[in-house]
Amino acid sequence: MTGEWMGYVAAILTTLSFVPQAVKTIRSKQTNGLSLLMYLTFTVGIGFWLAYGIYLMSWPMIIANIVTLALSLTILGLKLRYG
Repeated sequence: MTGEWMGYVAAILTTLSFVPQAVKTIRSKQTNGLSLLMYLTFTVGIGFWLAYGIYLMSWPMIIANIVTLALSLTILGLKLRYG
């Protein structure tokens, strides 16, 4: 397995691990148990990971972080809207 394939496996697993929480939050709009500070920090961090992936031209990092950033922004928006 090359380093590139390890990146794809890591990207798929970490992104997929975030999907159930995102789907549950999007469907229920229940955000009272979520930390606003955590999601702000997480979303900014994912933005930096995406920028770093672009800098490295690492497609596993770019794809995974685009998906995770979109989900995180959605949850952050729901947290801000529904508190």
